[in-house]
Amino acid sequence: MSQVPEIFESIASNMEKVVKGKRHVVNQVLICFLSQGHILIDDSPGLGKTMLAKSLARSIDSEFSRIQFTPDLLPSDLLGVSVWKPSEGEFEFHHGPIFANLVLADEINRTSPKTQSALLEAMAEAQITIDKKTYSLPKPFMVIATQNPIEAHGTYPLLESQLDRFLSVVDMGYPDATSEVEMLSTHQQDNQLETLKSVVDLDSIITAMKSTAEVFVAEPIRQYLVDIANATRNHPNISQGISPRATLDLQRISQTHACVSGRDFVTPEDIKPLVKSSIAHRIYPVDTEAMTSTQILDEILQTVPTPLITNKT
Repeated sequence: MSQVPEIFESIASNMEKVVKGKRHVVNQVLICFLSQGHILIDDSPGLGKTMLAKSLARSIDSEFSRIQFTPDLLPSDLLGVSVWKPSEGEFEFHHGPIFANLVLADEINRTSPKTQSALLEAMAEAQITIDKKTYSLPKPFMVIATQNPIEAHGTYPLLESQLDRFLSVVDMGYPDATSEVEMLSTHQQDNQLETLKSVVDLDSIITAMKSTAEVFVAEPIRQYLVDIANATRNHPNISQGISPRATLDLQRISQTHACVSGRDFVTPEDIKPLVKSSIAHRIYPVDTEAMTSTQILDEILQTVPTPLITNKT
């Protein structure tokens, strides 16, 4: 565990060479990655979503693939296809771009629900099934998806089951003025992304992931997580609360937050900053004009009693 904060900081600092003024977003992506989850980056075009994903891929010595989602993209374009070989009298499977450690699913909501659904098994179980045969994906495996606003031209809403597979959803937002001026300077001549070098090897990442999963979670913390979950299920303005999968995800990402903070146990302060990014996309307000998802979660965090955890017990 002692090396996890250093690995985290090394990757984050490297990514910041090209992603200016977005340290909080960089942190969320890295925490999600070390939690072995998938992340959806949601915002308007041109704000650096693809740059963020590529900077993470370049910072780690791993296999990376980028898939541009379009209306005519087929599941086989994503997963791969079996090709008949007459000379051998059998089919040979040709791997699709999903077979990588880091997969950038660019503009995921520009493709049809059928192709979106092709990702479900891969994201949930790190495997795909083609022609009744199962193929394991590389380890670690992470999907970094970008999404354009749903009101944008040529987009399809993501399925609820698809959204539930994302450990976190984050917004890029506009950079502050100082960061944008710095961006204009650093990107004036050279493509900074092309000069970015890996700072961590894959074995170190796998070891770090194992360390985050071993962070201790006390019984009062588990009860706190369940209390938050139940609050979403019983809130009068939520038509559908979070699933047990979401509760597990919130615990898992909280373990990573504690680990990168240099602790081997989870506190409520690890959970609270992650609730919105991990849960907001999984709840459905009855009346969005009365309260948005984030407003509901603010209310829940204020009303659910917080356990006092100051050390490993």
